[in-house]
Amino acid sequence: MTEIEEENVSVTGIYSKFWRIALVVLSMLLIFVGPTYGVYAMVKVLKIHYLVSIGSGIIFFAVGMALMLFLIRKKLITL
Repeated sequence: MTEIEEENVSVTGIYSKFWRIALVVLSMLLIFVGPTYGVYAMVKVLKIHYLVSIGSGIIFFAVGMALMLFLIRKKLITL
């Protein structure tokens, strides 16, 4: 009886398919785009000092890696 009740529960939050995909895409953007195009955009478009933009790129990379590690530990994605 408990198995039937568990199957009828709707999945919301980070375990839904939409949020899993969105979080994986966000982490990939932070890992790959943040340190490359993000730094370039900050230097060329926003006219931010080069060292500040490099520091921001490193922070983007670290946040992306932490998010990916979180997703792997919660078993939202598998390797």
